[in-house]
Amino acid sequence: MRRIPWLIFILGMACASWGQSDQASWANLSALHAGQKIRIVDMKAKKHSGTFVSVSDTAISYQDDAGSQTIQKPEVRSVKVHKRFRALNTVIGGAIGAGAGAGILYGAWEDRGYVGGKATGAAVGALIGGVLGATVGVLMPTNTTIYRVNSH
Repeated sequence: MRRIPWLIFILGMACASWGQSDQASWANLSALHAGQKIRIVDMKAKKHSGTFVSVSDTAISYQDDAGSQTIQKPEVRSVKVHKRFRALNTVIGGAIGAGAGAGILYGAWEDRGYVGGKATGAAVGALIGGVLGATVGVLMPTNTTIYRVNSH
């Protein structure tokens, strides 16, 4: 029981550090590779989707159904890159949740003979954890913001 607060603390620190990336740096766009799916939101809140072509100090270029497009840096509010498919997030979340649920209820299940042994606890935990994990996976964003103009 004494380890649980430490585990929560460590996981909380990892989540906090993950959320503190410098999204205001135009240099982040240099990590993009040609052909990656991106979504650009301009200063008028219009969304532009396509595949990344290139970036310079003054503009970003992408390819969409209409052809090659370029947006100047002062007109860009944010750039997001498509990371995963929602189905993949659901499967990964469900698998992690099932494993965690099975482990937790296997350890916590008391074998009283009338409900079943620890294997029953593991099965119940896997079912509950799998459903909860899959739900979290569905709700996970599939895009990652790599550039955003600070609004202050």
